[in-house]
Amino acid sequence: MIDWLILLPCLILSFWASSNVNQTFKRYSQQYSVRNLTGAQAAQRVLSANGVTGVRIERVSGNLTDHFDPRTNVIRLSDSVYGSTSTAAIGVACHEAGHAVQYAVGYGPIKLRTAIIPVTNFGSRLAFPLIFLGMLLSGAGNYYYWLVDLGIACFSLSLVFQLVTLPVEFNASSRALRAIESCGLLTAQELTGAKKTLQAAAMTYVAATAVALGQLLRLLYLFGGRRRRD
Repeated sequence: MIDWLILLPCLILSFWASSNVNQTFKRYSQQYSVRNLTGAQAAQRVLSANGVTGVRIERVSGNLTDHFDPRTNVIRLSDSVYGSTSTAAIGVACHEAGHAVQYAVGYGPIKLRTAIIPVTNFGSRLAFPLIFLGMLLSGAGNYYYWLVDLGIACFSLSLVFQLVTLPVEFNASSRALRAIESCGLLTAQELTGAKKTLQAAAMTYVAATAVALGQLLRLLYLFGGRRRRD
């Protein structure tokens, strides 16, 4: 029961953050820019303002499926962002352009995140099979502790990834808002809509980090407690 009390607040935060970003995006999707720039055009303005070339901007299906793919140097904007002139769409599009700028200037945290992705993906896939195997071998003494501890260590890589992701996402939003203001893409009143949209999106990453931390603490509580009892 206590283990779920550790995780439950994190899950509630995650649910609230997901709901909040959708509601905020929906709200400011109804606030349109007087300059009539689309999300795609705004993203291109941010790239140009930072001297970034060779990045394509494409449409991708879905809602809030926007992302920058560094492998192909493509910004993919969702249907609700690519051709929309709303302040929410412009905020999201400029955020993704901010990621492209990060790669172009060699921003440290995004280089670190890119480097650890293969390791964290591999670790997250191994974590629970190792823990499960350790439980099956619980009668084998040291093998049980070694496998479970290794599984927990592998899972902790997910938390490391989330911690590295936070400054990457915050910085992309900061770059986006500075570019919007300096390039005059939105009026001062409209900028508020873009800012609130990006702040709501940022909370989803905070929530994801909290969930990863809660899950790690839960595993440590469950298996640390069993170690003490053994």
